[in-house]
Amino acid sequence: MYSSTTHDIRVTVQPVFLEEQSSPDERQFMWAYQVRIENLGGQTVRLRNRFWSITDAEGRTQEVRGPGVVGEQPVLRPGDSFEYTSGCPLNTPSGMMVGSYGMEVETGEWLEVAIPAFSLDSPHQRVSLN
Repeated sequence: MYSSTTHDIRVTVQPVFLEEQSSPDERQFMWAYQVRIENLGGQTVRLRNRFWSITDAEGRTQEVRGPGVVGEQPVLRPGDSFEYTSGCPLNTPSGMMVGSYGMEVETGEWLEVAIPAFSLDSPHQRVSLN
């Protein structure tokens, strides 16, 4: 599990390799990741957008930007949390993701909330000792 807190917003991510949806012989590897966003502060915030940087084991990076998450722009009052699950395909047996959420405070102020970097590791990744 990976977790970080920015501006009193805690983001926790738990990635899971999806063996049944992956085809290693065809270089298709699939992960799900569950995200929990918790408002630990005293102001109401709305998640407006997301940014992801996804890097595979060969160093190729793709960026994903868009409104909200899973079709929603949740409002988190003080003490509230929001959870969702999404997925990520790669052409390599491992990689990593990192990102941020754009949050709007009820006063109109914008906050950038970090999503912690997390690794995507499958049992198909060859391990070499240095």
